[in-house]
Amino acid sequence: MELCAIPAKNLDKFIEEHLLPNTLFRSQVKQAVDIICSFLKEKCFQSASHLVRVSKVVKGGSSGKGTALRGRSDADLVVFLSHLRSFKEQFDRRGEFIQEIRKQLEACERQNMFAIEFEVQGGHVWSNPRVLSFVLSSPRLSESVEFDVLPAFDVLGQVTGDYRPNPEIYVRLIQECEELGLKEGGEFSTCFTELQRGFLRERPTKLKSLIRLVKHWYKECKKKHGSPLPPQYALELLTVYAWERGCNKTEFNTAEGFRTVLELVRNYQQLWIYWTKYYNFENPVICDYLMKQLHKPRPVILDPADPTGNVAGGDRHRWQRLAKEAEVCLSYPCFKTWNGSPVDSWNVQC
Repeated sequence: MELCAIPAKNLDKFIEEHLLPNTLFRSQVKQAVDIICSFLKEKCFQSASHLVRVSKVVKGGSSGKGTALRGRSDADLVVFLSHLRSFKEQFDRRGEFIQEIRKQLEACERQNMFAIEFEVQGGHVWSNPRVLSFVLSSPRLSESVEFDVLPAFDVLGQVTGDYRPNPEIYVRLIQECEELGLKEGGEFSTCFTELQRGFLRERPTKLKSLIRLVKHWYKECKKKHGSPLPPQYALELLTVYAWERGCNKTEFNTAEGFRTVLELVRNYQQLWIYWTKYYNFENPVICDYLMKQLHKPRPVILDPADPTGNVAGGDRHRWQRLAKEAEVCLSYPCFKTWNGSPVDSWNVQC
């Protein structure tokens, strides 16, 4: 059923029946992740001449955060490597590591362990890629699974449930990004995958369902547009922000939450959002950097785990396109009560 035709009272049922991953889907992705994780930990870099080894593999993306949509068999795996000593070294050598991972994957494929189809993600194949994208097929799986594998510097070490990084980690991140002359933020966000994951995984089940609904709407918008839209991660964080500021309860009216998020999208020029869970203004270097970030043209949505990343991006045209879609969608039946009056939205101040 089209989202535009669903009454507000049936949104929860729509999420449950069409968006929540079923048991078979979760099992499918888990099996595929296990295959690749075993490969990365046990086989990758073992025959390489350098001393780099895999210290840990962390599942990121929607699967890692617990917000995956049904039928989206994809997984992000961040490969943390030993003997990397800086963000700069990750930046300089990531292409080398990706080539080595690809080489070992091809060797395993020749041994008929699994079938791999590589995908090129923009630009030249080996200029200095951040990610190795491929599709995995195996006799153990009923369908193929898409993977993005990203090498990263293990700057955090052992991350526990109540982990808060030493501020010097962020000072180092800021200084190395400046030394490298990186104008685009979030270059090293993969290093903070466990914090990004924890930020969302701890949230109430119903909020994750609302995130899925927003993501479903976003993907429908992407199908209609040939032009780029804001990053999906920005919409996920915007949904969390709307819930925190407007509701902050484990149970709530889904239509009200959905309406609130779309109204925030429509008013994107006012978005000025950040969190202080993992970093704050106490350290003078971080404080100075954050003030610069927050004085950039809106919309501003800072990655809660990485202060260098404004996930709202710097392209207002993308937000304009999405805002127009939000304006149209707000007239849908899913935002009307039984008597035809508009569903209320939460009181959220940007």
